[in-house]
Amino acid sequence: MTRARRDRRAAGFSPTGAAARVAARIKRQVGPMRARRGFLSWAALALAASCGEGADPQTRASVLFSDAEAPEGAPDGTCWHRLTQPALVETVIEQVEVNGGFRTETRQRILREREVAWFETPCPEELPPDFVASLQRALAARGAYDGPVTGRLDTATGAAVRTWQTARGGPDSPVPARATLEALGLVPLRRDPSE
Repeated sequence: MTRARRDRRAAGFSPTGAAARVAARIKRQVGPMRARRGFLSWAALALAASCGEGADPQTRASVLFSDAEAPEGAPDGTCWHRLTQPALVETVIEQVEVNGGFRTETRQRILREREVAWFETPCPEELPPDFVASLQRALAARGAYDGPVTGRLDTATGAAVRTWQTARGGPDSPVPARATLEALGLVPLRRDPSE
C-alpha cells in the first residue's frame, strides 16, 4: 500500500467505485507527490457532496434558499428568491482602412441590460420530504419529471421544476415559485385582500 493511500485511509477517506478510478487516474497523471496534495481536493469534494442527495432535507433546502433577502415591500413571513440575468454584450471587431493601412477597431454594445427579478417561494420549513414527494408526483403526472419519488430536492427535481416553470412563463430557476406550486395545486391560492 502506498503512503498516499495509507494517509487517506488514516484520515477516514476511502474512495470507492468511480471515485477510486478517478483518484487512480489523477495519481497517474500528476505523480505521487501531487496526488497526495490533491487529497484536500477530495476532502472538499466529500464536503460538497454532503450537501447533495444524502444530506438532511432541511440542510439542502436552506442551501437552496440561501438568499435571506427579499425585495422592498415584501410582506413579513414570506420567502423570496432572486434571479439575476446577466447583461448581454455584443463585441464587434472590424478592420478599418486608414491611410493605406488597416487598423483594428473593437466596439461593444449592450443588447440587454442586467436584470434582477424576484419571485416568491415557499420557505424552507414549508418543504418537508412529503411535500417534495408530492411535488415530484405532480411533475411526473404532467410529464416533466421521470425520476424516482424520493422526497428530496435533488438535481433531477430542480431540472423538472425549471422545465415546467419556464414552459409556462415562470422563472428560469430550479427553485419552485409559489405561483408554480399554486398552478400544480400543491399550495392554496392566495386571495387578494381587497376582495
